[in-house]
Amino acid sequence: MDRAGGAILEIHMENELHLKARDLKRSFRIGSRTVEVLKGIDLEIRRGEAVFLCGASGAGKTTLLYTLAGLEKPECGSVELEGELLYAKGDAEEARRRNRRIGFVFQGYFLLPELTALENVLLPCMIGGNRGAGARRHAEEVLARVGLGDRMHHLPAELSGGEQQRVALARALINDPSVLFADEPTGNLDSKTGESIVELLLELVRERRRTLVVVTHDAVLAGRGDRRLEIRDGKIVGESA
Repeated sequence: MDRAGGAILEIHMENELHLKARDLKRSFRIGSRTVEVLKGIDLEIRRGEAVFLCGASGAGKTTLLYTLAGLEKPECGSVELEGELLYAKGDAEEARRRNRRIGFVFQGYFLLPELTALENVLLPCMIGGNRGAGARRHAEEVLARVGLGDRMHHLPAELSGGEQQRVALARALINDPSVLFADEPTGNLDSKTGESIVELLLELVRERRRTLVVVTHDAVLAGRGDRRLEIRDGKIVGESA
């Protein structure tokens, strides 16, 4: 009975709607011009899915990623994470939600140069008020999991690009977020290193049934996910499994 109940719960969780966007619109002023970047995007992502957003430069995929992650408020439309509206609360509460439930891997790494790999990974814990020995042990475990157990006391300048991206990935995972976003995580890496980073991303989120949303220009890497969405001129114009 317990096993059957557990199986039913697991199936339900996997089919659960995790992230939903409705009629997302976003534009920017460039001089005297207004450029529409998102033009009414609708999107649904199930819990545990790995979704890759593809498209040419300027298509709107990074703006869409930032909007879904709670980093860039849309001018129109809504984003729901686990049934709760993003951007509906004050800045402090939204920041706490991002800290606890959302992980983000930036293309440029954005590691603090004066901090070691371990200290960079610990930052989200410290921001969230967790400064104890348990947080440090967990950070060491996560760094070991991404293959940097022997590099955690090195500064970013002493690490390769691939190693810095692994630190950034560990930092995004340290608070065990329910959804992980990654913006061109292989953009600054050679093809072999980039492929290993995507493989690690998929392995880490799938073993914990986390949701993954990735922006990439690499169609081959995008084929590793559950779904690939094609973004063009601020709209979703195609989808493939």
